[in-house]
Amino acid sequence: MNPPKFTTLGCRLNAYETEAMKELSQEAGLDNLVVVNTCAVTAEAVRKSRQEIRRLRRENPEAQIVVTGCAAQTEPESFAAMGEVDRVIGNNEKMQAETWQQIAKGPDFIGETEKIQVDDIMSVNETAGHLIDGFGTRSRAYVQVQNGCDHRCTFCIIPYGRGNSRSVPAGVVIDQIKRLIDKGYNEVVLTGVDLTSWGADLPATPRLGDLVMRILRLVPDLPRLRISSIDSIEADENLMQAIATEPRLMPHLHLSLQHGDDLILKRMARRHLRDDAIAFCEEARRLRPDMTFGADIIAGFPTETEAHFENSLKLVTDCDLTWLHVFPYSKREGTPAAKIPNQVNGKLIKERAARLRAAGEAQTQRHLQAQLGKTHHILMENPHMGRTEQFTEVSFTTPQTEGEIVMATISGSKGSQLTA
Repeated sequence: MNPPKFTTLGCRLNAYETEAMKELSQEAGLDNLVVVNTCAVTAEAVRKSRQEIRRLRRENPEAQIVVTGCAAQTEPESFAAMGEVDRVIGNNEKMQAETWQQIAKGPDFIGETEKIQVDDIMSVNETAGHLIDGFGTRSRAYVQVQNGCDHRCTFCIIPYGRGNSRSVPAGVVIDQIKRLIDKGYNEVVLTGVDLTSWGADLPATPRLGDLVMRILRLVPDLPRLRISSIDSIEADENLMQAIATEPRLMPHLHLSLQHGDDLILKRMARRHLRDDAIAFCEEARRLRPDMTFGADIIAGFPTETEAHFENSLKLVTDCDLTWLHVFPYSKREGTPAAKIPNQVNGKLIKERAARLRAAGEAQTQRHLQAQLGKTHHILMENPHMGRTEQFTEVSFTTPQTEGEIVMATISGSKGSQLTA
């Protein structure tokens, strides 16, 4: 028997769902199967998904190839038309046991018309976060608490791949985290597509801050809780309270900022303005002086002038961002932004993205220099590398115990890592 092979492209949520698919495929008794969990966030991500499928077919000529994920959800026919692909399944279908049981019957069981199993993702009203007890290294586990997005940013295809926002109930999340603590995890990361919308579809419409406070209260043995990417304009009062008063909530937030110019933000259909982003960072840092921020910023959105771009560049220092994820704008068919006239020249987009990355690297170096001589609690990801509370990598010459939180004084830095 050849156990199923899985390839994951894209986000943490995809990686989380791959773990669930592994369990479902094992329960269905599948073998000689290759599953590609695709990403649709940019046109380049879709291209890489196709490239990966072709490579895997060359390496596994006899295997059944199943394609799923956001690109499969948004473009099922184009993936089904690939000669290398045996079946295309949607983001909802991939989390259902019966899908894998049917796949176990083999590619010959289905007709050409049944090659695609992709339903309307917008009709899905619950998430499958209860399927697995997190995933990650032996030190850190990721727990899905939310899926989908109700917002319609003009550049983004993801709601059409993920559907509308839906939340995992707090009780289910807390039970999962308790089991993870019992398994020895020292850090849990809450993850989702639009994390700050958690709770809007639940009774009494709780907010993300309510979930965070409840976890910390009801799971006293959890050493470290981390939250992944948030929309700062949706940060609620309890989340700010947790930032101010809960040392077990890690002082690192990744912000979905996308741009630093008000006109471009409006054209993106974002819900915040430049000053909102700056005010949030100032307030979060006032409440928690050791807070660090990562951020997503897009370079070269349609109509972006040099003056617009300069506002993004200045935002890096105005918000004192430490970790930057720079996305060169990629035209996605099916999004409103793809129809905007005055698309920015591709060469100029790359140039601006490079300038943003250079600004981000300078900020990272500033942060690293500021840590010299400081003592940190470091969660070890492997014997020679761990991360501080602010998610900064620390390299150790002396081996440490994987999964343990060790206390160490920072002696220097090398590249984007601290040394201890």
